[in-house]
Amino acid sequence: MTAARPSVLLVTDLAYPARGRRYGDEDVQLSARLRADFDVALCHPLDAAALMDAFDLVVVRNSGPVLGYQDAYQAFRRRALDRGALVYNQLTGRADMAGKQYLVDLSAAGYPVIPTVDRAADVARLPVVPEYVVKPKLGADSIGLQVVPRAQLDTVAAHGDVLVQPLIRFAYEVSFYFVDDAFQYALHAPDPQRRWHLERYEPTAADLEFAHRFIDWNTVGHGIQRVDACRAPDGGLLLVELEDLNPYLSLDLVDEPTRDRFVAALTAALFRLAGGRRP
Repeated sequence: MTAARPSVLLVTDLAYPARGRRYGDEDVQLSARLRADFDVALCHPLDAAALMDAFDLVVVRNSGPVLGYQDAYQAFRRRALDRGALVYNQLTGRADMAGKQYLVDLSAAGYPVIPTVDRAADVARLPVVPEYVVKPKLGADSIGLQVVPRAQLDTVAAHGDVLVQPLIRFAYEVSFYFVDDAFQYALHAPDPQRRWHLERYEPTAADLEFAHRFIDWNTVGHGIQRVDACRAPDGGLLLVELEDLNPYLSLDLVDEPTRDRFVAALTAALFRLAGGRRP
């Protein structure tokens, strides 16, 4: 840490047209709160590699899917790792940060995830249902997602660069939000057709045990993570995805005390990463 007030480069794409979410509003508000304790500058993800050396910390927030700038993202990642930059989230995430292969691996290992395969030869392992979800391993924000009948699976699954999952008629989706390994709040979408129409959710002890299991698996020492799950027909939770790169937080939908606690937890985490204490 080079000063009593660490400097933060907050990486965000304020203009990304996210469906059902307002990236710019969330990051403008969050950066305003962080300015109470940090010197903060915002930059587009394409500028992060060139600017990062001038800051104590790099905080990756709503930077959008990296599919549109994969080369630039990899250049940023290499530069950060080579120089030992302090990046939040930690760049060693094993989940969405590295693509969707983890869903195949977790499914094969018996974790409570939506059953997932990535080879035509393994389709028989999936439950028999009328329709299946097929999505790219490097997909994000539902880009490239298809719903196909079982009769077409052999064709779409033969390429090896997609995931195949049964289309589950779940009751609702629920998201659990963490700062480092500490749970902050949960939100759920009561209507499965309206993913981003979220309401407050009070998790049970079993729900939190489920979410913590994936946080522990990912071994990310510092970062914001969102565990997305669905309530299956049998009443249990199944992992939909573990967002460990730049999870949208829906901070506008939580009450002020919850928002204050989240900002306080994030502020403390950033000071820990910077190697100092809050002045």
